[in-house]
Amino acid sequence: MSVQIGPVMIDVEGAELTDEDRELLRHPQVGGLIFFARNYRDRPQLEALIKDIRSVRPEILLAVDQEGGRVQRFRESFTRIPSMQALSARADTQQLKDVGWLLAAELLAVGVDFSFAPVLDADDDFCRIVGDRSFAQDPLVLAQKARPFMAGMHEAGMATTGKHFPGHGQVLEDSHEELPVDQRTLDAVLASDCVPFTECIAAGELQAVMPAHIRFANVDENPVGFSRFWLQEILRKRLGFDGVIFSDDLTMEGAGAAGGYAERIRAAMQAGCDMGVVCNNRQGALEVLEALEGFEPDPRSSERLARMRGRAAIDSWSTLESNSRWQSTREWLASWM
Repeated sequence: MSVQIGPVMIDVEGAELTDEDRELLRHPQVGGLIFFARNYRDRPQLEALIKDIRSVRPEILLAVDQEGGRVQRFRESFTRIPSMQALSARADTQQLKDVGWLLAAELLAVGVDFSFAPVLDADDDFCRIVGDRSFAQDPLVLAQKARPFMAGMHEAGMATTGKHFPGHGQVLEDSHEELPVDQRTLDAVLASDCVPFTECIAAGELQAVMPAHIRFANVDENPVGFSRFWLQEILRKRLGFDGVIFSDDLTMEGAGAAGGYAERIRAAMQAGCDMGVVCNNRQGALEVLEALEGFEPDPRSSERLARMRGRAAIDSWSTLESNSRWQSTREWLASWM
């Protein structure tokens, strides 16, 4: 019988677990943990922290934002990954695959299950939150660049997460600070920003999706992550997606449209999210967990979440260092970065 995975992803305070962290990790609704730069001093420390976390909750899913470029939480000892914009400008298909493999292989070697990657938002130049995190400006080109990168991640044994559905590229506002509003019609969004998601889902290359904290005013009154229309009618039914839906961070200002933390997690679950992400706000995490007391998640959510567990082909850093693919990809990246 499979172990039930709780519907909330939290974070911890520092490089070692505190007693409060341990108590929080034991909460039955906690099923995931996301790492930040503050949780990382060096690789041995991270491996010790992961071992400690798994001694408390063996089944927990461990995640990080390790996209490359300006969003790379683990840096010292890990390979420096370029932004996807810089990578896609230089890399051929095999090199894109190799960098995706390297990124995933390094995380899996230390015990992290997955990275919230890749970004599938098209970059429309003026969007400050996406910018060089995007593979390309043209959605079809973006899909062509992202697919080999994701294939490399799969070869290493890591599930992929596309963000931020259905596309964050055509709004000026940063959803960390406010709720962006996009005035385009559904057809316009589906024909442009949503194309990379449509293409990658159809190809069976996405195991998870993270919706944007954006309100498409001419489509639905609710922001995407709280919208049954976007998550059920469009993502699940129209696009045929059967993977995990992670909320974007529920502590972001863009999530405030749903109300307080209790209202945010309930709205995310009711819309169809499999797991709510709550980080960098311990009080907010406590309020979310209190709001879910007695909550019985859909068994299908736990089944989907179980697919996010890392299946490392290389399960130690020493083995990774002797791998010729790792060595040659690092050398290629170092030659131009």
